[in-house]
Amino acid sequence: MTEIQVECVQRWHREPITNPFDDSDEFEFEKLVCRQHEFNFRLWHEEDLARSPEATDERIATVKRAIDRWNQQRNDAIEQLDDFIADLLAKVAITTGAAAPMNTETPGSAIDRLSIMALRLYHYAEQLERVEADATHMARVAARIEICRSQHADLSNSLQTLIDDLFAGRKRHKTYRQMKMYNDPSLNPAIYGSGNASG
Repeated sequence: MTEIQVECVQRWHREPITNPFDDSDEFEFEKLVCRQHEFNFRLWHEEDLARSPEATDERIATVKRAIDRWNQQRNDAIEQLDDFIADLLAKVAITTGAAAPMNTETPGSAIDRLSIMALRLYHYAEQLERVEADATHMARVAARIEICRSQHADLSNSLQTLIDDLFAGRKRHKTYRQMKMYNDPSLNPAIYGSGNASG
C-alpha cells in the first residue's frame, strides 16, 4: 500500500489523476486505498491555494468549500477501508474474544496517515530542487526528510503488525464512524439557522 501511495503521488504530479485499479475487479482494497489517497492529494493542493497571500476572499471561500467536500470524502473513504477489513475478517471467519485488545486507531486511519506522509515526503523532496534556496534551508529540509522517512517506516511497520494481529485474532477490529457535522445541513447551525438547510 505504501508503494502504491508513493507511486501515485509521483504520477499525479505529472499526469491527470486516475486510479490505477479502476479497471480491475481483483484489487478492490487497493482501489479503495488509491481513492482515499486521491482525496488527500486534492486536499493538500487546495489547502496550498487557500494559504497563498495573493488569494482573494472569493477565491479562499471557493477553496474552503472544496476542502470541506474533499475532507468529507476522505473521511468516508477511511470508513470504507475499515468496513472492507471488517467484511473480510467476517468472510474468513476470524474470531476474537471480548477481552482481545483494540488499537487506538484503525487500519483505515493508519492508511490515511501514510497517505499524508507520502505527500509530505514528495513535497519536501521538491524543496531540495529550489535553486534559489540557501544552504540553511536545504539542510533543514534534508533533516526533515530523514525524520519523515523514519516515521513513514515506523507507521508502515506498525500497520503491518496490526493487520497481522487482526487476522490472527489477537486484536479486535471496529470501524469508527467519523460522524462529521459541518457538512450536514441538519446538524450545522450555520446552515440550518440560515434558512438554506435544503440547499
